[in-house]
Formats: sequence, structure tokens, C-alpha cells
Amino acid sequence: MNSIKSFFVISYELVMNMLFALPRYRFFIFFKKLLLLIMGAKVGKGVVIYPGVWITPGRNLIIEDHVDLAKDVLITTSGGVEIGKRTLIGYRTQILSSDHTIPPRGMPFPISGDNHKKIKIGKDVWIGGNCLITAGVTIGDGAVVAGGSVVTKDVPEYAIVGGVPAKLIRMRE
Repeated sequence: MNSIKSFFVISYELVMNMLFALPRYRFFIFFKKLLLLIMGAKVGKGVVIYPGVWITPGRNLIIEDHVDLAKDVLITTSGGVEIGKRTLIGYRTQILSSDHTIPPRGMPFPISGDNHKKIKIGKDVWIGGNCLITAGVTIGDGAVVAGGSVVTKDVPEYAIVGGVPAKLIRMRE
């Protein structure tokens, strides 16, 4: 049974790698969205998916209308990921809804299990390049996350946050 599962996982990775390497022409975006829909995602209208985006496993993903996923964005969806309308996700940002649990001393990590928590990103959000969004985080509507930030806690609506870990810089006017 494991060999059949491995075959399908590796086949998905191969297809995704080839398909998501294609440019962001509408014709190719149609097929990128189709693969995500087959995997159980919900994808709205006008979504732009740049080359190099990596989304796995695809289920538990909701991308609303007019979202922009820049080059090399990585999204893990096992814990669930929702991205609101008109949101911009910057280059090389990682949205990780799963993490390994820390095992007791002497127990190996590979069998420690996974920790899945939903990530919710509101509408009209701008996430700069090279950000890391960790499992369980909610980013409110209209928020801005400065490039290079690591978001480990919820971000209020219309807040501008930045840093490692991300902290409030100011509220949008």
C-alpha cells in the first residue's frame, strides 16, 4: 500500500513541478488551477500563479478572487489555508500550515507526528517577499507584512507588521 501512495505522491510532485514551472499566461494558469481543483482546492477568478509556486498537497486550500502568488511561493495545505480576495503574496514567501511536533527526548523526529493548524489570510492583504507565515496564524483584512518577516502570531486588521518575529510597526491610516 505504501508503494502505491508513494507512486501517487511522486507523480503529483512531478506534474506540479512541470506545470507550475510554466509562465503566468492565462492558458497555463487554467491548467495550474485545474490541477489544484483536482487535488481538492477551491480557486477563485483572476488568480495569478507565477512560475515556481509549490502547493502541496492541495486539499484544504481556498484562494479567493484576484489573488497574486508571486514566483517561488510555497504553501503547505494539510492544516488548511484560506487566502482572501485581492491579496498579494510576495516572492519566495512560505505559508506553512503544518509542522512536526517535538518528540520526547530520545524519540526520533520522523515518527513524532505532525501538527496541523489553519492559516487564514484576509482580503486586501499585502505580504512582502521572503516572508514565513507559520501554522495557526490569522492575518486580518488590509494588513501589510514587511518583506523578510516571520509571522508567528495573529496580525490585526489594517496593521503593518515586520521583523523576526513580526511585531506591530503601525496601523494603516
